[in-house]
Amino acid sequence: MSKTKLVIFLLFIAFQQTYAQTIELLGNVQSTTDVENIHVINKTAQKFTVTNSEGDFRIAATLNDTLVFTSIQHKTLTILVDTEILKNKTLVVTLEEQLNELDQVVVGKILTGNMESDVSNVEGEPMTSNKAGVPSYQGPLKTQSERKLNEATTGGGIVPLNPIINAITGRTKKLKKQIKLEEKDDLMQTIKNELSNDLFTENPLPEENIMEYFYFVSEQPDFLVRCKNKSSIDILNYLIEKLQIFKKNLNTINLHESD
Repeated sequence: MSKTKLVIFLLFIAFQQTYAQTIELLGNVQSTTDVENIHVINKTAQKFTVTNSEGDFRIAATLNDTLVFTSIQHKTLTILVDTEILKNKTLVVTLEEQLNELDQVVVGKILTGNMESDVSNVEGEPMTSNKAGVPSYQGPLKTQSERKLNEATTGGGIVPLNPIINAITGRTKKLKKQIKLEEKDDLMQTIKNELSNDLFTENPLPEENIMEYFYFVSEQPDFLVRCKNKSSIDILNYLIEKLQIFKKNLNTINLHESD
């Protein structure tokens, strides 16, 4: 390895060590509605807190951690901790209110959101890049973390430094873990939106515990195996099974707090 490459490598290591440390992030959530008891979740570090009546919160974080802000009244917001946030040790976010839209009168064919059924309801043939003669990538779009992983594991030259450096520093492993977390979180959010009414109508749970329950479910070792590409009935049975465990844990915690 040449002296120039060695210097670059050592500087990269120093940079990584500088921002690998955990800091206490002081934050504030702003909104046009109530900002108390908003869930602030560090998905990467598996940390959890809630905001106070002023929207303030404290949470441990490191560079590239993923923070999720969620509540019943607001749309979910995801923030990636970058060097600027880490340097300032503060974060101010504005949440958008979750509005329940009224049913609308639909004229013409109805699209349900189910691709298999909607394909037959769409009139005319859609224009595609292939039909237009424009070459393009036809696979699923990559997430931000997947693009970062691709960049971290590819490189040019006789000895590509990028994959070597990222493997040594642990960045590649961290990005793979982040992609797994995002996959679980996306599936959890989809399940929450589609099956909450069916689940909690027959199995009520206090509103303040609902989001905590869904994160509890998504962290179960068998979550992806039991829920990914499964039928709604299978997933609902799984949710009921985990809800019984969650309620038992909740009752145990409440008993200890009352003693």
